[in-house]
Amino acid sequence: MLVIMGFVIVVVAVLTGYGLHGGNIGMLWQPLEMLIIFGAAGGAFLIANPSKIIKQTLKALPTLLKGSPYSKDMYMDLLAMLYEVFYKAQREGLLAIEADIDDPQNSELFRRYPKIMAQHEAMDFLVDYLRLMVGGSMNPHELENLMDIELETHHQEAEQPAHAVNRVADALPGFGIIAAVLGIIIAMGAIDGPVEQIGELVAVALIGTFLGILAGYSFVAPMSAALEHQAREKSKFLEIIKVTIMAILNGYKPVLAVEFGRKVMYEHERPSFQELEEHVKQRK
Repeated sequence: MLVIMGFVIVVVAVLTGYGLHGGNIGMLWQPLEMLIIFGAAGGAFLIANPSKIIKQTLKALPTLLKGSPYSKDMYMDLLAMLYEVFYKAQREGLLAIEADIDDPQNSELFRRYPKIMAQHEAMDFLVDYLRLMVGGSMNPHELENLMDIELETHHQEAEQPAHAVNRVADALPGFGIIAAVLGIIIAMGAIDGPVEQIGELVAVALIGTFLGILAGYSFVAPMSAALEHQAREKSKFLEIIKVTIMAILNGYKPVLAVEFGRKVMYEHERPSFQELEEHVKQRK
């Protein structure tokens, strides 16, 4: 919703200012200029990126319209679920959660948290390390090092769509200049025509520069920044799982382990100790 609101504000502000200065708003509609600019940008995007990043980017862009799923309630559900998992393991032994991690989709424990289950990357991360804990073949330092490597790899991969979109944003002003140069060539070809005609052709050429700069800095670059924030939030979600697991491996009880996870949250989403305690009690 904020993305759409931002787009609307940009368009309204630019068109209103231009119109109040006496500009002809209808003249800004230049489909052929747009074809040159955005067609060239789309082609450059395909040249610059392998197919996996293209698919990843096209999949990520629509999620900007939905807003971030990582709300305060989502984080509290995550910590409540981690508490339940480790409380069960503490009470009945690690082998008691083996059935849950072997088939998470049919686990009564995990199915109580559908929002967390919908975060497939987070669930895969959690289940993989629970499986290693049950196997008991790695010491805590080895496991933490492996987690750090995986988190870094995940973050780099999650940021690839943002980087791909940002490169398009950087290139759009240049494609606007290309469209403008082509427009000037057309205007020079009609140099012996009426002054009004030449003026209109030059104006159309300059609109190409305007459209490239506007699209690059007001639309595409902000979308790249939004994708970066999205990637950062995904990584933070996994980091909470990692910190909670490490607290368990270092001998802390589940009630304290989830407190470790709470402490690494961003302040805006972080619940208070009392809020988290009450939420865990309600979910038990």
